[in-house]
Amino acid sequence: MNGYFITFEGVEGAGKTTVIHSIHHKLSDMGYDVLETREPGGIEISEKVREIILDPLHTEMDARTEALLYAAARRQHLVEKILPALDQGKIVLCDRFIDSSLAYQGYARGLGMDEVFGINQFAILDCMPSLTLFFDIEPKKGLQRISLNKDRERNRLDLEKVHFHEQVYEAYEILCKRYSNRIQKVDANRDVEQVEIDTLEKIISHLQAK
Repeated sequence: MNGYFITFEGVEGAGKTTVIHSIHHKLSDMGYDVLETREPGGIEISEKVREIILDPLHTEMDARTEALLYAAARRQHLVEKILPALDQGKIVLCDRFIDSSLAYQGYARGLGMDEVFGINQFAILDCMPSLTLFFDIEPKKGLQRISLNKDRERNRLDLEKVHFHEQVYEAYEILCKRYSNRIQKVDANRDVEQVEIDTLEKIISHLQAK
């Protein structure tokens, strides 16, 4: 790969989606060739899978079904959008990737992070991010932000109890230690401007070091 694959992770309400939009514009203004995308989604097929996964009416969805759907959407998104952009030397900023599956389905749903990683290895082969930014905020604070944001998309995950989101956060803590060479924490408790400055500094440092 000629480009840079950078992913944004965090619990619900961490603010990563707001920050990724801003960072996209800032990097573009600096002259970098940047592609912004998201998971699940990013392309037509994967967006349709997203609708199925996140539909609030689909509360009966089995955890393994959910994990497989995420992996399927990820595969199509990767081959259709991410890999071509990386081959062109672009910086790809992706709102969620494999770590979300490990945290949400692997840990919080109890399927096992290693088992879910195996499913995703089939989907992504060896295409891992070179840098992952974890937007660190306590789940309760994140959920409070969501309740105040009337413009935010409401999805099936928002129906989960606080304990589920605490499990997701716990999983991210584990992942930060397991992949300390790839995952960097960003304190998401601060004002968005401060979070954006910190995020941009970490990305520029990564680009210059590689």
